[in-house]
Amino acid sequence: MPVPRYSLDALTEFTVRVFRHHGVPEADAQQAADVLRAGDRRGIDSHGVARLLAYHRKLDAGVTNPAPQIRVVRELPGTATVDGDNGLGLVVGPAANRIAMDKAQAVGSGWVSVCNTNHFGIAGYYVLEALKQDLIGWAMTNASRLVVPLWGAERRLGTNPIAVGFPALEEPPIVIDMATSTVPYGKIEMARRLGQSIPHGWGIDAEGQSTTDPAAVVEGGGLVPLGGERERSGHKGYALSGMVDVLSGVLSGANWGPFTPPFGLGLEGGETRVGKGIGHCFGALQVAGFRDPLSFKQEVDHWIRTMRGTAPATGTNGPLVPGDPERIAAAERERDGVPLSPAVLADLRTVAHETGVPFD
Repeated sequence: MPVPRYSLDALTEFTVRVFRHHGVPEADAQQAADVLRAGDRRGIDSHGVARLLAYHRKLDAGVTNPAPQIRVVRELPGTATVDGDNGLGLVVGPAANRIAMDKAQAVGSGWVSVCNTNHFGIAGYYVLEALKQDLIGWAMTNASRLVVPLWGAERRLGTNPIAVGFPALEEPPIVIDMATSTVPYGKIEMARRLGQSIPHGWGIDAEGQSTTDPAAVVEGGGLVPLGGERERSGHKGYALSGMVDVLSGVLSGANWGPFTPPFGLGLEGGETRVGKGIGHCFGALQVAGFRDPLSFKQEVDHWIRTMRGTAPATGTNGPLVPGDPERIAAAERERDGVPLSPAVLADLRTVAHETGVPFD
């Protein structure tokens, strides 16, 4: 049967009303919904409205602060640490990112670490905001323990994504947005919901063995670092994940590694605390601090065209540029709407029933 599609505007309106139901101020509710909209629009289904039930449950239980007093607790001209007052990461993240961008516009670069916050949606959202100001943007966050270190058999790290965006002139910008695990945990969740198997090399079971069963990964297993085995450079994914964890968690005073609290209620992880909440890190760079912005963007265009002009490997259409798949998805979903699986629809109807906000 065809998967039903819903307009981005309809999903955004529903999301705003759900957040408002929980006492999230109007501007913050709009901001939070905008971040989730970006996930659905760009085809990152695991980080759009598919997460709304988890946000709803944590707000309903009083675990997340609906109206945080976000504040800078330490600052230099080009750096700051922000305490998110246990607010929605979808609100705290954008506020901290704006501070980083303001600093970049003022002194050339801005770096902001964040503690006492929660899940912030897709990392790519934040670099897209920097690109609107012709800045090079960086965003990263640590996350619930789901990933085993190389040669480990226990979860110790999150999927710990990194995003970087580079402005171009005539070409679309380069937008890198990736987890430092083999795949985002959301892909495991989606496969489990759909009753599908996963490829070898994505995760391990409770015995530390590679598995194609997403339920085995969820129930006692874990994801593996980007690259997987040592021979496939899993040590590099492990190192990247560690870098994100230190910059987001240790530097800000948030929890890190296995101490990071879980995204949803009732999930394993983070029973012991070494800091406040989870952590993010944002960076913004003014191109003019390095070279003429126009010549830089012309050179980025040249780089993009060079990559796209590469002779294609047999059976392929040739290389893409980071950000291409998401741009293609965005154009299609703006036209046709967002496809929602039966499991996600069921979650949204649960949210509607529990909040009284109509859906459908």
